[in-house]
Amino acid sequence: MSGPKVGPGPRSLRLSGVQTAMLARRSLVAEWRQLFTVLPGLVFPLLLAAVYTRQFQRALGLPGFPEVESFLDFILPASILQAVSFGASSAGTELALDIENGFLDRLLASPVARIPILVGRLAGAAIVAAGKTLVIVALFMVFGAEIAGGPAAVLVLLAVSSLLVLVIGGISQVLAIRTGSQEAVGATFPLIFVTIFMSSAFFPTSLMSGWFRVVAQNNPITWIVDPLRRLVVVGWSWTDAAIALGIPAVCAVGTVGAALAALQRKLSRP
Repeated sequence: MSGPKVGPGPRSLRLSGVQTAMLARRSLVAEWRQLFTVLPGLVFPLLLAAVYTRQFQRALGLPGFPEVESFLDFILPASILQAVSFGASSAGTELALDIENGFLDRLLASPVARIPILVGRLAGAAIVAAGKTLVIVALFMVFGAEIAGGPAAVLVLLAVSSLLVLVIGGISQVLAIRTGSQEAVGATFPLIFVTIFMSSAFFPTSLMSGWFRVVAQNNPITWIVDPLRRLVVVGWSWTDAAIALGIPAVCAVGTVGAALAALQRKLSRP
């Protein structure tokens, strides 16, 4: 089922890059043709942010709450996480669809390298996530949000959103390769949503109590959200930027590597 392999070298790298770009473009075209599936990822977080800002503005005066001018500033990282979580598993659902309709078999029988088959879809999803992040940041700033960390903090927000999509997309691709089912991949979305809510995304852990506080403090989303929030609310910090970028980067390497390993195992089966 596997096609000819391209040997190592500069030509191989260039060819892999071209193939990755082509598959990323295919993913972006598919997203554009189904724009109605992208819009909820923007509309829902924005509506939720509007409701939370109106209802929880008084919470800014609570002892232990971070000093912010507006609840919009506080909730900006959470809104970005919510937005990119919508459709973050698209790389997996697309792969599962390609398995179901036989397109993956045709790819494997062609001279396409193995890495672009997975990375191309992930790159497309990461570009969409960056676009969503830009839209949310722009809209928040229109309504009065301020980013104390300046343009550098915005770049970190863009990079983190793209990395988180790689993490979720890598997991979804592992499920797609193992199950070949779009439904199995889609089932990851509620888990992602619950993970975001059980973190410090919408409320500081210092004001939580009991088991919920323990869960939130040990939630990797909290470890990412807190330094991002400080970049937005307090100002630029190389330490916060390194933490916010480092955690999802390491996780992305792990999940994408797991997806590549899963594909290799699938191909090695008789």
